[in-house]
Amino acid sequence: NALSGVELSVLKGEFVALIGASGCGKTTLLNVIAGLVPAEGGTVTVRSNPPAAGRGDICYILARDALLPWRSVLGNVEYGLELSGVGREERKRRAMLYVEKVGLQAYRDFYPSKLSQGMRQRVSLARAFAVGREIYLMDEPFSALDSQTKLLLHDQLLGLWESSGATVVFVTHDIGEAITLADRVVVMSKHGTGAVEEIAVDLPRPRSAGGLQADTRYHDLYRRTWAALRAS
Repeated sequence: NALSGVELSVLKGEFVALIGASGCGKTTLLNVIAGLVPAEGGTVTVRSNPPAAGRGDICYILARDALLPWRSVLGNVEYGLELSGVGREERKRRAMLYVEKVGLQAYRDFYPSKLSQGMRQRVSLARAFAVGREIYLMDEPFSALDSQTKLLLHDQLLGLWESSGATVVFVTHDIGEAITLADRVVVMSKHGTGAVEEIAVDLPRPRSAGGLQADTRYHDLYRRTWAALRAS
């Protein structure tokens, strides 16, 4: 069994990070919320309705950027809008706006093969937030990046999320990442039996990933989260 004993509510507009050992059910929980894996027991509701694959109010961001190699940066950001039925002129305008938000306007005509991994993930973020979903499910989107690039992407994600008003459920193995981004960190049991602790991140917003490194409250939360992980 996976996720037996999980009891979790996520508020509208909240950013919740799930952290725990590999195999504890973090990604499975995202897949249940997205309607990709049926729950064999218990009750799951998403905005008062049962989960269903292909819902128009959910965006799922994978660990891999999943860019289309034959499309440029701008073309990739337009793709989600195109699938959503947005007209050509409007989707180009909105795609360009989000390309600028992630600082890639000079690379808008580049293909993914010419981009660094960090730049590819910025395109992925722009594509996701351009479509304007109510809920974002993120499965370790920054796991392949170096520490410096991660910090830059954290700031960009925070900027996109704060202006969107969306709800985010974010899976990570990185304690610092969880505390930097989230309103609440949920520490999952390594046995797949649910949450062992929920830690409120009472750090003020807006946040700077780099600025938090000098904040003693950040380090206190880091130690508390690490202790909960060890106890799990």
